[in-house]
Amino acid sequence: MTRILTVAGAQMGPIQRADDRASVIERMLALLHRAHRRGAGLVVFPELALTTFFPRWVIDDQAEVDAWFEAGMPNPAVQPLFDAARTLGIGFYLGYAELTHEGGRTRRFNTAILVDETGTILGKYRKVHLPGHAEPDPARLHQHLEKRYFEVGDLGFPVWRTLGGVMGMCICNDRRWPETYRVMGLQGVEMILLGYNTPAQNAQGGEEVHLRMMHHHLCIQAGAYQNSSFVVAVAKAGLEDGHDLIGGSCIAGPTGAIVALATTQKDELIVADCDLDQCAFGKASVFDFAAHRRPEHYGRITAQTGATPPP
Repeated sequence: MTRILTVAGAQMGPIQRADDRASVIERMLALLHRAHRRGAGLVVFPELALTTFFPRWVIDDQAEVDAWFEAGMPNPAVQPLFDAARTLGIGFYLGYAELTHEGGRTRRFNTAILVDETGTILGKYRKVHLPGHAEPDPARLHQHLEKRYFEVGDLGFPVWRTLGGVMGMCICNDRRWPETYRVMGLQGVEMILLGYNTPAQNAQGGEEVHLRMMHHHLCIQAGAYQNSSFVVAVAKAGLEDGHDLIGGSCIAGPTGAIVALATTQKDELIVADCDLDQCAFGKASVFDFAAHRRPEHYGRITAQTGATPPP
């Protein structure tokens, strides 16, 4: 028995600060149509796919900050993407900066949504593992101020049964934390959708570009293997406003093997026919959680944050 979902990773080249939403959406529409021609039923776009990676700057004017956020989804600028997806009968994952009014206050999140083939938003995820710092640090090679502009996500790691399988979402730095995959794995996830914007150089130094790429793929492949799931990881890449972002968009299968890999730092489509039934073997053997997990010994994972070595 097979359940084939053809998935396209829509890697995007750089989006410059001067680029408007309309020009970005045109690029995304071109990728969506290319994916449709190749038979894809789902397209994965990057993190913060509608704008440049604005958290690299210190912006004190709140109105200027909020101009990078989407106050509604879909909104008029993004509606053509929803309309095209509905016409083509193709779902998509979209990362963006979300501005919302909840509990009597304004809140801002690094967010992704899952849209089905009818153009309906089925699920929302808000980034949990925010990297970087809140205040500018002159000792760093570049600023990474996600903690300044976003709240920690408050929706956890839910999954959704749609598009013929069990889908989950995460964003960028989440991929470096095994808990991300395992929480979804415990819900039977079969495909994890992940957008990212990753600098080619660690802001605190000490890593070369090739190590950044190795660590990126290491996390993706381990998460896929240890939870017997497909992982579709899609970059915004290239020289963006003078800052290099890695590419390396990939699709990893439930064995941990990479089955599709981008080769450029430009707008590029990678496509794979993913048989979701392949997830069953690992879930019933090496990673049969019901048979082999020992949560009585894992309490420390949720009881503390920082490491505490013995005296």
